[in-house]
Amino acid sequence: MAKTKFPMDKTLPKNMALLIKERCSRYADENLQAAKGPDGKFKYYTYSQVYESVIEFALGLKTVNVHRGSNVALISDNRREWLISDYALVCIGAADVPRGCDSMGNEIRFIVSYADCEVGIFENFRQLKKITEKEDEVPLLKTAILFDAPSDSEMKELKSSRIDVRTFEEILNEGKKIYESDRTGKRAEFEAEMEKTEPDDTITMIFTSGTTGTPKGVMLTHKNYLTHLSCVPTFLPGKPGEWWLSVLPVWHVFERLIQYVALQLGCGLAYSKPIASVMLSDMAEIRPQWMCGVPRLWEALAKGVNRAMKKKGGIALKLYNFFLSVGIHYANNRDRVLGHVCRLKKRNRFLDGLVGFFPFIALFPLHKLGDALVFKKLRAKFGGRLSIAISGGGALQKEIDDFYRAVGLNLLEGYGLSETCPVVSFRYYREPRPGCVGAIFPSWEVKILKEKNGVPISNEPLPPGEQGLIYVRGNQLMKGYYKRQDLTDAVIDSDGWFNTGDLGIRTYDNELKITGRAKDTIVLSGGENIEPAMIERGLSASPYIESSMVLGQDKKYLGVIIVPNRENVNAYAAENGLASGDYVSLLNSAEIQKLFESEIESCVSPERGFRTCEKVNRFALVPKSFEVGDELSAKQEIIRHKIAEKYSGLIDEMFKEN
Repeated sequence: MAKTKFPMDKTLPKNMALLIKERCSRYADENLQAAKGPDGKFKYYTYSQVYESVIEFALGLKTVNVHRGSNVALISDNRREWLISDYALVCIGAADVPRGCDSMGNEIRFIVSYADCEVGIFENFRQLKKITEKEDEVPLLKTAILFDAPSDSEMKELKSSRIDVRTFEEILNEGKKIYESDRTGKRAEFEAEMEKTEPDDTITMIFTSGTTGTPKGVMLTHKNYLTHLSCVPTFLPGKPGEWWLSVLPVWHVFERLIQYVALQLGCGLAYSKPIASVMLSDMAEIRPQWMCGVPRLWEALAKGVNRAMKKKGGIALKLYNFFLSVGIHYANNRDRVLGHVCRLKKRNRFLDGLVGFFPFIALFPLHKLGDALVFKKLRAKFGGRLSIAISGGGALQKEIDDFYRAVGLNLLEGYGLSETCPVVSFRYYREPRPGCVGAIFPSWEVKILKEKNGVPISNEPLPPGEQGLIYVRGNQLMKGYYKRQDLTDAVIDSDGWFNTGDLGIRTYDNELKITGRAKDTIVLSGGENIEPAMIERGLSASPYIESSMVLGQDKKYLGVIIVPNRENVNAYAAENGLASGDYVSLLNSAEIQKLFESEIESCVSPERGFRTCEKVNRFALVPKSFEVGDELSAKQEIIRHKIAEKYSGLIDEMFKEN
C-alpha cells in the first residue's frame, strides 16, 4: 500500500458544529447563499445571516422535541432552507435522514418509520401527502414541518391527520422569539451544546436502498466528514468569495458533501436546477468558479453544444469540428509531455514526453487560435470563470471527457460510495490523468485483492497494474448500517477493511482505475443507484417472462435481457392467431414485441412501488433459457458478467442512441 504525497489539514475542530460556528465567524461578511425569491431574482445571504437563522431554527426545533440523538426526516430537494435545517440539526446533536422529492410514497414511509423519526421536515404538501395517505405506516411521526406553507385547500386535507403540521417560518419565528428574549445567554447556551458532540456521533443517515431492497441506512459521523474535509484544500483550492453552483439533489452523499466543502473554504452556494436553460441563465448571473454534476449533466451540455453548432452549419460548423479535433489531439499530446497519463503498466516517461513533444508544439498555435475563435465563447456560456468542474456519481464517458479537455474546462472525476462519505479518489487538478478516477485520498488505505466472482481468494494485495477487488480502510468509513449489524459485518471485516464491491486497478502513480462492479448495484449516468435484482423480481411476476437480467451501468436508462416463457408465448400466439412455427421470428414480430413492452411497463411501475429511474426503457428477447454452468451458477443464480459477454452485441444495440 503506497503512501500518498498529499498533505491533510490537521487544524479542524472535533465536530462539524464547531466548524460551522468558526467558519461563520471567520467569513461573517462573505456570501454563503444565493437563492431565488418569488420574483425569480437571486437574493444573497452572508455567513453571519445564515448562522443567525441556524440558531433561530435550532431553538425552534427544540420546541417540537428535537434533541440530541433525534433522527429527523428531511424530505426535500436542494434549496436554501435545506442547508439551514441541516446545520441546525448538526449544531444540536441530531441527525437528519434525507431523501429527495422524486422518492415514492412507500419508500418515504418506510425510511421515516425505519429510522424512528418523530419529526420530519418536508419541502411541501405534496411530500407530506406521501406520509398522510397511509399514516399507520409511520406510527412514530408526530410533527411535520413544511418549507412551503400549504394552501387553504391543502390545510383542509390535513385536518384529518393526527400529525401536527407546522411551517418552516413558524418554527423559525418561534426560535427567534426565544433568541430575542436573551440573545447573549441563548447564544452561549446554544454554542455550549455544540461542545458536547463527539466525533463518532451520527450526523446523517443516508439510505442506499428503499422498500424494494434490503434496508441500508448508512450512518455517517462528524469524524467521517471532518476527515474528508481535511483532504479538501489540496484537491479543491477554492477561495473565500468564490461561488459553487448547486444543481444536484442534496440528499445524495456527493452534493451533501459540497454543502460542507463550501463552508470550509469560505465559498458561496448558489441554487439552480439541472435544466440547461435555467442553469445557463443562472451561470451567466452568478459566474461560478466551481460546479458539480453527474456524467449525464456534462453529457447533456456537451451534446447541446454539438446540436447548436450543427444547427448553425456552414463555415461555423466546419471551424468548430476542426478546432475540436485539434483540441483533443493537443490535450492528448500535452498530457504525454506533462506525464498526465494513466499508467497501468510501466512506461518510459522520457519516451512518452518525446512522442508528445513535437505534436504538442505543432498544435499549440492552432489550439490557441481555436480557443480564441470558438472555445472562449463556449466557456463564456458557463459564466466565464468556471475553469474547474467535478463529475461524480458514475463513470464519465471518454468522448465527454475529451470534449471538455479540448474546450479548456478541467473536468475532474472522482470515485466513492455513500459508505465512504463519499470520495475515495479524485483527479488532482494539477495532474489530471484521463482514464482513471484520480489520486487516492490521503485519508485512505487501499488494497486490491485477487478475486473470483466477487469473493477475494487472497489477502495479499496485488501490485500496480493488476485488477482485483477494491478494499479501503480509514476514518472516512461509515459507522455502519442502522439496525443492521449483520449487513455491516458482511462488508467491514474485523480489521476495519471495507469491501467496496468494485473491481479496479491501482496505477503506477497510486491512482485508481475502476474496471467494473463485483456487486450488482447499477449506477446510472445521472447518479441514481439501482438494485437490478428487485426489478428482475418484479419482472418475474409476468407469466411471459422466464428470467431476466437488468443492465445500465453508467447509461442514461435501464435495459433488460429477457428469456421469454416459451410455452406461454406460444399459447398467446395461438390465441391471437399469430404464426408460431419459427420461434425466433415470432419473438421478433411486432405483436410479441408489443406484448413484452406492455408486460414490462405493468411489472415495473410506480403502482408496484418502483421509482421513475427504475423504469426499463429497452429490452431484448433471447430464445434460449439460461443454463447452469453457463449463465447460471450451481445455486441457479445468474452470472451477470457471463450473460453480458455472451449477449454483448444485443446489449450494444440496446443502448445505441437513436
